[in-house]
Amino acid sequence: MNPDLRGMASLASAVGHTPLLELSAGLGLAAPARLFAKLESVNPGASIKDRPVLRMLQAGVAAGCLNGGRRLLDSSSGNAGVSYAMFGAALGVPVSIVVPGNASAERLARIAAHGAELILTDPQEGYDYALLTARRLAEEFPERYWYCNQYANAENWRAHYAGTGAEIVQQLAVQGLSADCFVAGVGTGGTLTGAGRRLREANPRLAIVAAIPDAFPGIDGLKPLGASGDIVPDILDAGLIGERVAITAEDALAMCRRLARLGLFVGPSAGAYVHVALQIARRGDVRTIVTVLSDAGERYLSLGIWPLP
Repeated sequence: MNPDLRGMASLASAVGHTPLLELSAGLGLAAPARLFAKLESVNPGASIKDRPVLRMLQAGVAAGCLNGGRRLLDSSSGNAGVSYAMFGAALGVPVSIVVPGNASAERLARIAAHGAELILTDPQEGYDYALLTARRLAEEFPERYWYCNQYANAENWRAHYAGTGAEIVQQLAVQGLSADCFVAGVGTGGTLTGAGRRLREANPRLAIVAAIPDAFPGIDGLKPLGASGDIVPDILDAGLIGERVAITAEDALAMCRRLARLGLFVGPSAGAYVHVALQIARRGDVRTIVTVLSDAGERYLSLGIWPLP
């Protein structure tokens, strides 16, 4: 039996069109600087990864990549794995996800809850080792797996071009604004590349800033891209990046805690982006900064970011 996209039509209709929140007042930004962020935790899989995973799966099903009972295979730091598992369950497609062993317990549990197979790798080896493991499995068992490969699949960045970026342009335009600066990071490179391209079409002078974390253990979901052996995602358009700003895990988590006190319960990457965005805003040379709040804080409760009193 081959998968039928109608099986996940209802879930698909709930992806995207997320709110664009203004964070300026709560974070003490002085006019004319304004900071906006897309609240991606309202997607059905509770993260921005629903957008590219949905589009990649739609393209894969249409191309017959999952016919004949083939398993969907990819590597993930956790959030894409949840999206694959969720949509795979709706499609009736078996899913195998290669995940570093230090992924949060909440994400591992959610992936398993949807019936997906978890293949855990040594956390000390980082995300690249999980990627290499998925690549090896795909090469060894080509009849068993369809390797979606979110790091190289162009439907990844296209989802953010047509979705995330286009929505930001439209939502800002309603307020008579356009983005002067876009802050993001690099996991697969999809968000920065796709949304960055669309935002730059709307404003050719747009500055694109990449938040670059420390090396291992770093910030969940973000690649440091600092060492010579680091794998650079194939879909990343590095030429878009005008500036790279270093961010520590400590600063990212401190911002997560600060945002929680403002009513926004988000994960470490969102904390990193907002911390960097505030640094940019305080320089005084940009007016409208936009970023993404990639996922929900509930995904990271077991990591002790918000300890009980």
